[in-house]
Parts: sequence; C-alpha cells; structure tokens
Amino acid sequence: MLNEPDGWLPTLRTRLAAESAAGRFSGAVLVARNDTVLFAEAHGMADRTREIPNQLSTRFRLGSINKVFTAVAVCQLIQAGAVDPHEPFGTYLPDFPNRDLAAGATVHHLLVHRAGTGNIFGPEYESRREELRTVDDYVRLFGHRDAEFEPGSRHGYSNFGYVVLGALIEHVTGQSYHDYVDEHIHAAAGMSRSGSAPEAEVGDLAIGYTDEVEGSDVNTGLLSYRGSPAGNGYSTVEDLWRFANALTGHRLLDARHTRLVTTGQDEDGWAGRCVAYGCWEWTAYGLHSFGASGGFPGVSTNVTVHPGDGYVIVVLANMDPDIALYVSNFIHRRLPVTT
Repeated sequence: MLNEPDGWLPTLRTRLAAESAAGRFSGAVLVARNDTVLFAEAHGMADRTREIPNQLSTRFRLGSINKVFTAVAVCQLIQAGAVDPHEPFGTYLPDFPNRDLAAGATVHHLLVHRAGTGNIFGPEYESRREELRTVDDYVRLFGHRDAEFEPGSRHGYSNFGYVVLGALIEHVTGQSYHDYVDEHIHAAAGMSRSGSAPEAEVGDLAIGYTDEVEGSDVNTGLLSYRGSPAGNGYSTVEDLWRFANALTGHRLLDARHTRLVTTGQDEDGWAGRCVAYGCWEWTAYGLHSFGASGGFPGVSTNVTVHPGDGYVIVVLANMDPDIALYVSNFIHRRLPVTT
C-alpha cells in the first residue's frame, strides 16, 4: 500500500489550489477508478483577457496525445487485415515522394519511431504553416527528405512519421484522417467534445499561455491550421477518461490488438519507458502503467493508466510543459493501490 491511502484527495486539492494561486498551474485534472470519478477540478483561466475560467468541459489542445488516436486507427486496420505492420509503408502509399524510404521503413517502424522520418517543426514549417491544411500537404512538403538514419536501426521520435501514418489511413480507408478518427474513435468512445477541426471553428478552447514565444504570452502564432495525425487536436479530461475506458474495455480494439497500443514494442525510449504503438509503457513507484503526454508552447498534457487497479489520471493544461506530467506524477505517487 502506498502512502496516504485515505488522505490523497485533500492533499491533491490543497496542492492544486496552491499551484494555481501561484500561477504555476492552469488546467483541468480528473482521476477515476474504473467507472467512478474520484477527483475532478479545473483551475486557472481559459482566457485571461475575457476572464473565462477553465472548466471540466473546457477543450484543451492535446499535443502528441493525438498520436494515440492515430495508432489505434492503424491497429483497427491491422485487426481488420487491411494493413500488415511488417510491410513497408510504401505498400499502402505507392506515391510517397521518397520511394527508398517508403520501401525500407515498415508500418511498425513508423509506429515505434524507428523509421528515421524526422520532425516537422523548423524553418520549412514556419514559412508554410498556414498552407498546411491537409495530411497530403504535409507529405508533399516533407516527404522528399532523406531518412535521418537507416530505418529500424535506432529510435528517433518522429512527428512526421505519425503524419505518414495518417496518410496511410486515408489511402487504405478512402476517408479523410479526421473523418475516420471522428467516426471510429471519438464517436465509438463517446468523446463528443474531441476533434481536430480548424482553430477558427472550435468554441470554448483554452488559449495556450507560454513563456517560450518572444513578444507574446500566447501560442496563437505557432499553431497549425488544424490538428494533425501527430498532434494539436483537442479534447477534455472527461473525454480522455472515456477514451481510456473504451481502450482498456476493448471497445476500440480486441484484446490482442489493444496490447499493441498498451504494451512496449521497443526497448528504446525515454527515462526507462518502452515504446508501444502511440503510447509508452513503464514502471514507476513500483506501479505498472501506460499512457501518453503532449507538449508544445502553451500546451502540457498527460494521460496515465494504471491497469492493475483501474486508475486513470488525466491532466490537461494551457501552460508550457511539463506541468501536466508533474501533476500526474504527484497523483501517481499517492494513489492507494493493491499491487
């Protein structure tokens, strides 16, 4: 049994209030066990200028948590027999600009960040940011680049790799990436306030506040036109809890293919974490967990699932990283558990 079996809720409530009052936390936190919400609070402002407070229903940008939805979508196609993860991704994207990369990197390599496909953020992105409106736009801009390393030879976290997976989903299904995820993941999990619609079309979306942008305290000038298969969609703490329950309850994938998302497929990773398909798996404080995080100027997010005791921790913040991870770890260390 961990520390504070009876006192973790007051401890968390006091700590969040203090961090919020000091300007170190702004966002929403939800802790649930199986189908029961144990703790849910929102702090800080979604819009400081208009004095709109964060609420549990506030939509927050997700950063890289969107990669989990992309991975689940690909695993649905694997489960259906439409995609073989060990085939070169060019099997499904025959017109991909870099034919050598498409022939040498497998779908599995993309999913575990071993394809050498690199990042998307940099001068090219900055100069063309407002023009990148579809998945194909990203592929046309970045798909000609050489691989950063021999596919499969090492781990290299890749935002572009997940954009390529989004293109694969479109080619195999005949749907846009966003329509497929909305139908087969968001709707299937009951996530009615989640999506990747263009920024201008999304209401009650928390403004991201940052110290990382020169001359501004908001991240508006850095944001993409809409969410992509790699990140920057939006959700709420309640919707992400529903997603975690749908995933672990095998409502999105059968048990075998759920394990691809929740179990490490690769020993490489950060701080002892193993790379699964879209998620990370790790053991910390003696507890086995899986989950995902997102980070961007003005965006800090974390979802952690402790399957042994049925806990789900969701922290979404409209502040710089890594405040969501710090809050999640604070909670994780104090949960009363039986394993």
